Amino acid sequence: MRRGERAWRPRSTARIGAVTARINTGRGAPRAAEFFAGIGLVRAALERAGIEVVFANDIEASKRDMYAANFDTSDFVLGDVRDIRGEDVPDIELATASFPCVDLSLAGRRRGLAGQQSGMFWEFARVLHEMGDRRPTATLLENVPSFATSHGGEDLRAALAQMNDLGYYCDLLVVDARRFVPQSRARLFIVGSKEPLQAADDWQHGFRPKWISQVRDRHPELRLHALPLRLPPVEVGSLAAVVERLPPSDGRWWDAERVERFASSLSSLQAERLASLRASTATTWATAYRRTRAGRAVWEIRDDFISGCLRTARGGSSKQALVEAGRGRVRVRWMTPREYARLQGAHDYNLDGTTDNQALFGLGDAVCVPAVEWVATQYLRPLIDGRLTAQGEELGVECDGGGCAPQMNEAETRADHIDLLPGGVDSSGRLFV
Repeated sequence: MRRGERAWRPRSTARIGAVTARINTGRGAPRAAEFFAGIGLVRAALERAGIEVVFANDIEASKRDMYAANFDTSDFVLGDVRDIRGEDVPDIELATASFPCVDLSLAGRRRGLAGQQSGMFWEFARVLHEMGDRRPTATLLENVPSFATSHGGEDLRAALAQMNDLGYYCDLLVVDARRFVPQSRARLFIVGSKEPLQAADDWQHGFRPKWISQVRDRHPELRLHALPLRLPPVEVGSLAAVVERLPPSDGRWWDAERVERFASSLSSLQAERLASLRASTATTWATAYRRTRAGRAVWEIRDDFISGCLRTARGGSSKQALVEAGRGRVRVRWMTPREYARLQGAHDYNLDGTTDNQALFGLGDAVCVPAVEWVATQYLRPLIDGRLTAQGEELGVECDGGGCAPQMNEAETRADHIDLLPGGVDSSGRLFV
C-alpha cells in the first residue's frame, strides 16, 4: 500500500444493504445483466454491493444447475449468446461479461479474440450495440491478464476500441484474489463508463501494473482513464483457514503407494520442502501441481502456504493436490469442492446434488467473490450512482489522495468487514479461525 492510502475491506451483505439505502434514497437497486454467468459468483459479488441481477445468460447446462441451486433462475437464459438480441435484455445500469479465456491462454493456442470461445466478446459487444440508447451506464469485462499480450496486444487494443465505439471510456485493473483469500488468482477487469471521471489519472496504482500505462502511451487514440481507488489489505491468512479436516480413514486420502509415487517424482529441492513439512511439530498444509519437466511428469509443492490459481478440472495437470504434513506424517489428496468454494470466497455456496467433477469445473472457471465485490463497491456502484463525476462531492463521495469512497459514519466504519471464510477477517485484515 502506498503512503497515504487507506485500506478497503469487503463489507457484510447486511452492511451493504444499509449503505445502499442511505446512498440511493428514492431509487431502487441498480439492475445488472450478467453475461457468461457461469455458476453465479459474479452475481454473488454484485448482490453484496446492492446491485440486483435481472438477466443472466450462459450456455453450460451444468453451470446453470449450480446457479439454480443458489439463485433465482427466472431471469436466466440458458443458451448461446449468439442467439441473444439487444431487445431481449431488460433496462439495466450495468452489464458484466466474464467471456471465455481459453483462446487467450496457451491451452487455446493463443488464438485470441479470433478464437471460437474468447471471440464471444464480440457477441457481447453486438448485444450492447443492439441495445442502442438503452445501453447501461457501466460495463465490466473480466478475463485473464494474458489478454493483454494476446496477438502482441492487438486483441486488447481492439476490445478497448470496440468499447470506445460503443460510447464507453475504459479503466483497466489487475486484481489478485490473494488480497482477499489464500489463492493466487490475478484477473484483468475493464470498467466501462459513459462519462469521463473526476481525477481519473492514477496510473501508478497498485492494481495497475506498468503495462497498463504503456497501453495508454502506445494508443493515445483510445479513451482511457485511471480512477484512484483505495487498496484492500494484503494479509488474508493461509490454507489452514479453508482446508476441510478429513480423518485419516477418509477414502479421499491417497494410499501409501500413490503417496510414494508422488514423493519419488519430486526434485531434490521439492523433496527438501516436503521433508521440512513432515518434520514440523504442527500439522501444516500446502498445495501441489503436476508439471511436465524435461518430458517427465513431476509434482511441485508451493512454498507460500496458499493455493495456486484454481482451474477447470479437465485433465489431471489442472487439478491441485493438497499435502497435509507434520509430526512425521504425510498425507496427500485432491482438493475438495468445498475447499474450492472457500478459496473463491464463496464458503456458503450450496453444492448439494452436485458431483465433484461438476463442482470443480464450475468453481475453477468462476471468479473470486470478494475480488469482484471490491470492484463493485469501490467502483461500479459509485459510478452507477453518478458519484464519480464532477458532481461527486455533492452526492456523498469522499475523494482524497488515497482514492474515492462513499462517506460513512463512525458506526458504519467499525462494521467495515465481512466473514469470507470459516472464522473471518479481523480489524487488521487478517484471517482468524
